[in-house]
Amino acid sequence: MSIENGSDEGTTPSPATGPWDAIVVGSGLSGLTAAAYLAANGQKVLVLERYDVAGGCSQTFRRKGEWQFDVGLHYIGGVKTGAIAGVLEGIGLLDRIEFVEMDPDGFDTFIFPDFEFRVPKGWDAYTERLVETFPEEADGLRKCTGIFQEIMAELRVAGIPNRDSDLEQYLAKAPTVVSWGMRSLTELFDDCGLSEKSRAVLTGHAGDYATPPSRTPVTLHAGLVDHYMQEGAFYVRGGGQVLAAHLIDVIHTNGGRVRTHAEVTSIEVEEGVATGVTLEGGEQIAAPVVISTADLKRTFLDLLDPAVLPEGLAEIVDGYRMATPLVCVYLGLDFDLNERMPNTNYWLHPRYDDERSYEYVSAGEFDPDPPVYITSATVKDPEWTGHTPPGCSTVELMTWTTPALEAWGVDSDETAPRYSRQEGYRAAKDNITELLIDGAEKVLGDLRSHIVWKEAATPMTQTRYTGSSEGSCYGIELATDQFGPLRPDYRTEIEGLYLSGVSTRSGHGIVGAMTGGVEVASAVLGRNLRAEVKDGAVFGDSGALTAGGEGWDALEACRRLQDKSARKKAALAG
Repeated sequence: MSIENGSDEGTTPSPATGPWDAIVVGSGLSGLTAAAYLAANGQKVLVLERYDVAGGCSQTFRRKGEWQFDVGLHYIGGVKTGAIAGVLEGIGLLDRIEFVEMDPDGFDTFIFPDFEFRVPKGWDAYTERLVETFPEEADGLRKCTGIFQEIMAELRVAGIPNRDSDLEQYLAKAPTVVSWGMRSLTELFDDCGLSEKSRAVLTGHAGDYATPPSRTPVTLHAGLVDHYMQEGAFYVRGGGQVLAAHLIDVIHTNGGRVRTHAEVTSIEVEEGVATGVTLEGGEQIAAPVVISTADLKRTFLDLLDPAVLPEGLAEIVDGYRMATPLVCVYLGLDFDLNERMPNTNYWLHPRYDDERSYEYVSAGEFDPDPPVYITSATVKDPEWTGHTPPGCSTVELMTWTTPALEAWGVDSDETAPRYSRQEGYRAAKDNITELLIDGAEKVLGDLRSHIVWKEAATPMTQTRYTGSSEGSCYGIELATDQFGPLRPDYRTEIEGLYLSGVSTRSGHGIVGAMTGGVEVASAVLGRNLRAEVKDGAVFGDSGALTAGGEGWDALEACRRLQDKSARKKAALAG
């Protein structure tokens, strides 16, 4: 059925109406990118978001109207000629978004018990710094980083294999990918004869995917490091919400629509074919294509009727192992952090054995001395004044943690108060918050006497806002037994139903989400959109885009996109 629309503040002047060619469930960067590419190629697309702000984990949020914090976008590579640049260029956004480079001689700084390691951009500089730090391991280190580079060079030519790939031809094009790509980092480090300390440095930013080295595919880690090595590390001027707001501009300019406060409760399937969705409140919306970027397990085990699933699929989906979730602490400080912190991210590692940190997670326990990731938007983006009041700073602290409700003091009984009101949960959250601040003060000095805003987000918070299983923002774990062709494809066995998002083959993170959005749009259209962009194609009416400019607010552009008339009808019907 078509949707009647009111003239909501914050939407385009005349919001698009159905009938729709495609519905996208979820407004994270994967869903917005898919919708932008479809809309720019002539499809009438509707994006449905359960929350009141579009953007998923790329969102920012504000407190007291003057403190702004990033949820998930902290730094990114590939913004000049790499993967992200290609995605943005294809829909006319590359020159509309400003990226600020972090310190090219040390965009990440790893702090270990007895030494520090600054990560520079460029494979040669990175390898030489590793060799300078561990001269007795020079041969092994050069072999290891050489394999990383060979894998990425081969992937740029051969691509990632899929169900249609000729394996013999692929082996000829990508022998290193075939021999090492799906094996673990631990196997590679053993083969290169590396010490515990050099391994710890090589995996120093593995928190970006939160998988222990014994399960981390070599290809995954090579890709993560490579996308920073090629061009350096960058932050989006104004925060992560800027990306979402520009993608929404593309969708609306090209005849699509993004709706917030629109929670999908079921994906409708008739005779093996997707026909649309039903929203909370009973509103039904029809479309021949449905793209779910929602949590994988929620998509198959909650949104779809079990009767429409192919035999055995529910058991397969239920058996996927979720990635380790994170806990995040957000601090507003009453001084300029640039006085103490260079333009880098700090990774505080209290031990060299990465496996030990994950043993606490597996045991359902808190690490008493957790690793801490420390990043600051005001350090990375000092010229933009919207992060804090004048003279102040923000800092965000993160670590991985257990999703076990018992450890978090949460009583899951239906009669219990909401988790956030339970004393056990509050105590657990306060405890881990103080542990992370303890870690940050080892690097940055006294913070507690300067804190004017403090809050934390836990795995329960992640589930509450995004519907993710076990509070994981990374989807199903990117591990050797759940990687590449072992992850869900963009096409499903239900005609017209497609997948994108963190649990599909493109993986998580900004790069994974946005490239996955292009891939699922390609699958829907039956075209190779990335190849077309590489050949110079720019889709849609990029000259009509209006986002950006003086006085423009990315967060406000992603708010108040609900359909008030539809909600009013649903309320009256109820």
